[in-house]
Amino acid sequence: MRPFTYERVTDARAAVAAAASRPGAKFISGGTNLLDLMKLEIERPDHLVDISRLPLGTIEELPDGGVRIGAQTANSDVAADARVRTAYPVLSEALLAGASGQLRNMASVGGNLLQRTRCPYFYYTDSGCNKRDPGSGCDAIGGFNRTHAILGASDACIATHPSDMAVAMTALEARIELLDADGSVRTVAIGDFYRLPGDTPHIETVLRPGEMITGVVLPPPPPGGQLYRKVRDRASYEFALVSVAAVVSTDAGTGADGGTGAGGGTATVMDARVAFGGVAHKPWRSLAAEDSLRERPATMATYRAAAEAAMRDAVGQGGNDFKIELARRTLCRTLDEAARTAGAAGTARRRPGRGGNGHGAS
Repeated sequence: MRPFTYERVTDARAAVAAAASRPGAKFISGGTNLLDLMKLEIERPDHLVDISRLPLGTIEELPDGGVRIGAQTANSDVAADARVRTAYPVLSEALLAGASGQLRNMASVGGNLLQRTRCPYFYYTDSGCNKRDPGSGCDAIGGFNRTHAILGASDACIATHPSDMAVAMTALEARIELLDADGSVRTVAIGDFYRLPGDTPHIETVLRPGEMITGVVLPPPPPGGQLYRKVRDRASYEFALVSVAAVVSTDAGTGADGGTGAGGGTATVMDARVAFGGVAHKPWRSLAAEDSLRERPATMATYRAAAEAAMRDAVGQGGNDFKIELARRTLCRTLDEAARTAGAAGTARRRPGRGGNGHGAS
């Protein structure tokens, strides 16, 4: 490892001031990604600002019914929080699918959002990687690209974003709170926070120099069933080939083929949100899929049409061609189960003496 200096801060404004005053500075919290990259000399900070002791580790209910999660909250604490499990089960499921218990105990919410790609060419320092070394090329194009992007890629980079949590937060329309070096605070929708690669894949977010994530705000939970499904090469501690975060609300029917809607027929999808992981340089919100679902029967035919719409612009790189069909099938299965959850909650609400919050089960 290269030599670096280190300081620990206990005040958020002092943290951003310290980072802004040193051009080669990096924030460090759990270090579950940064330390590995430093050992490989992919990340070469001259100065580390330790923000792990900042008082940003709480989960707070907001007056409008939403939730604010501090940036230093451990992933394990978010996944286990009763409010998150009840109102935002898709987020809890994504976190539990994301890593081992040991890593979840160390990793922070802010660090999870900022983790870098697991593209092997990014880690192999003798290979061409525009994300690691701008202008060196992308050896994944024409190389081993089984895990790489099928949507939103460019001639400069076909890497994917690794976070499960960010996919769920995208479906939940989270907003990210940022503190600048001058003390100003701004919020950015998670859909606008990440950048597509274009010609500058090394610029991954809209963060300004010295700016720090202080929290994530989740709006009031959307109605309907929520589900996160992750397809990977092995069942434990692996990054997604394809993942889907779905939120589906129906007209209080069962939400499945042959199910009973409010009028006694097949249920209708009233609204839907769809986000993919493992397919793009950022968590991929599919507005095309959502548009094709609204006010359509909650049937497998509708889900297949949504899957076709979601993958209409997908492009394989040879080794990852299979991911296009895998993404279609994963979306169909996830939508079906989420709609069933929405329908079951609606049925419970209509039965005398039965409760139901309509947000699905964790």
